Amino acid sequence: MTDATGATLTHTFDATPDAVFDAWTTPTLFSTWFGGSANEVPVDSVSIDARPGGTWMATMILGEEMPDLHWHGEYLEVQRPHRLVLTMTDESGDDREVLTADFVAIDSGTELRFSQTGGNLTPEQYGYAASGWHAAFKTLDKLLADSP
Repeated sequence: MTDATGATLTHTFDATPDAVFDAWTTPTLFSTWFGGSANEVPVDSVSIDARPGGTWMATMILGEEMPDLHWHGEYLEVQRPHRLVLTMTDESGDDREVLTADFVAIDSGTELRFSQTGGNLTPEQYGYAASGWHAAFKTLDKLLADSP
């Protein structure tokens, strides 16, 4: 669902909440799925300090025709393995989106309840963001399925 204030998605992973949480907080894993299968996130561009007040950054390479995106933000809440709340932007200044990821254990694995809010994007841009997150979560599915 998307509107003028954000996007909300739910995705089920065939993996434990610990494994899904770790994929969000381990640079080598994060770099594998964050850009989805269509974009590159070099692991040496990823920095993650997953603690309240800690920061994160990652560069997403979209292709020759598009500029690189230099994402960064701050962790607001870290409750391993149940919840992450962090900010996100690719701009300078104080306008940040807030990403909330709740990792809920279910019989078949983990249900991710995800939102991106902040009101800094148009409804159309939130639609694009939701599509990007959906692609990233599909890539994360594959990463987790291929993990021992």
